[in-house]
Amino acid sequence: DSDLSMRTLSTPSPALIFPPNSPAFQNGRGSSTSSSSVTGETVAMVHSPPPTRLTHPLIRLASRHQKEQANIDRLPDHSMIQIFSFLPTNQLCRCARVCRRWYNLAWDPRLWRTIRLTGETINVDRALKVLTRRLCQDTPNVCLMLETVIVSGCRRLTDRGLYTIAQCCPELRRLEVSGCYNISNEAVFDVVSLCPNLEHLDVSGCSKVTCISLTREASIKLSPLHGKQISIRYLDMTDCFVLEDEGLHTIAAHCTQLTHLYLRRCVRITDEGLRYLMIYCTSIKELSVSDCRFVSDFGMREIAKLESRLRYLSIAHCGRITDVGIRYIAKYCSKLRYLNARGCEGITDHGVEYLAKNCTKLKSLDIGKCPLVSDTGLEFLALNCFNLKRLSLKSCESITGQGLQIVAANCFDLQMLNVQDCDVSVDALRFVKRHCKRCIIEHTNPAFF
Repeated sequence: DSDLSMRTLSTPSPALIFPPNSPAFQNGRGSSTSSSSVTGETVAMVHSPPPTRLTHPLIRLASRHQKEQANIDRLPDHSMIQIFSFLPTNQLCRCARVCRRWYNLAWDPRLWRTIRLTGETINVDRALKVLTRRLCQDTPNVCLMLETVIVSGCRRLTDRGLYTIAQCCPELRRLEVSGCYNISNEAVFDVVSLCPNLEHLDVSGCSKVTCISLTREASIKLSPLHGKQISIRYLDMTDCFVLEDEGLHTIAAHCTQLTHLYLRRCVRITDEGLRYLMIYCTSIKELSVSDCRFVSDFGMREIAKLESRLRYLSIAHCGRITDVGIRYIAKYCSKLRYLNARGCEGITDHGVEYLAKNCTKLKSLDIGKCPLVSDTGLEFLALNCFNLKRLSLKSCESITGQGLQIVAANCFDLQMLNVQDCDVSVDALRFVKRHCKRCIIEHTNPAFF
């Protein structure tokens, strides 16, 4: 005796989250679903509320009586919501199809602060359209509760999907679209222009993204008092290969509040781009320019202008950086905690000496594949950086067991030591293990266990 007045717009079909031939869709529940077509596109389903009794074979009934409630149904609403909070978006949609009570609980606003979709075959554009439409049911065209969208590795995400997010989610604070290489600058501009609270943006691997800026319409609407600022603080543009100095200039001019910036493998960036960056973004705490082969000691001089604000720096495989660049960093960035200089073959013991004597609070250092660093450099580290916890010396040809023993005798808090492909004896490794009890040693010596 279904009541038509009780019929409601149900949760999105699993077919919109998973393709019909995926294992998650063929587990029994998805195949029995009926859907209605709206303008030729499956967007949602209208049906009577699901039955209230659970019949899943994995749920043990409390009694033999058919009308007895399942054990899980005895949990109060707040406990059920807590359980649901650990589920990814697609599984939460499936739970909403179990019964009327689960439907109401699954769409509790507290559970929809985050949408997380992953996978290469997911039709993300359609999924985002349906989910935002359902979340906007109480507040037409505006989804006020959604703050985080993570759609990493979804190759079927296009500008259309990002435009849906930009239009419907003005309270968005975090967006991760790493590996979604079909999105372009225009879609990113729409998001940062229509979501003024966006603070965290990850577009790593989005090879078509060459800049972060406001749309022309948004720039016109802003008053001169506000300028053309974007509130992003965390920006990851790793593997955005076509990013150039001019694009970095635009990013710096618009995103002046940046504190975390990652430009790994942005191979077209040069020292000039870093100069633009330091003019506008003076609050950066973490910066990575790993594998940016055109960055040199002049770029290090620009980065050193961050002074004590800089805590994390990665310059791995920047072959043009030498002791001169390290000296700039050591002199001005005294509160540096993390430095990755792996593969910077121009760094010698003198560079390590400058670093150790000025950045005494250093906790993590990677100078692997620096053939000119020897036991002398390790001695300077051991006598100045007592808080060192992680040290990588992989493929350092000049390192011997004597240098390791000096480090172990002074840096008792050492937790990770990488000496792969280094000519160190078993006795030296055992000495490290005796003095640094919690240290995990990565090595290539078959005689040491």
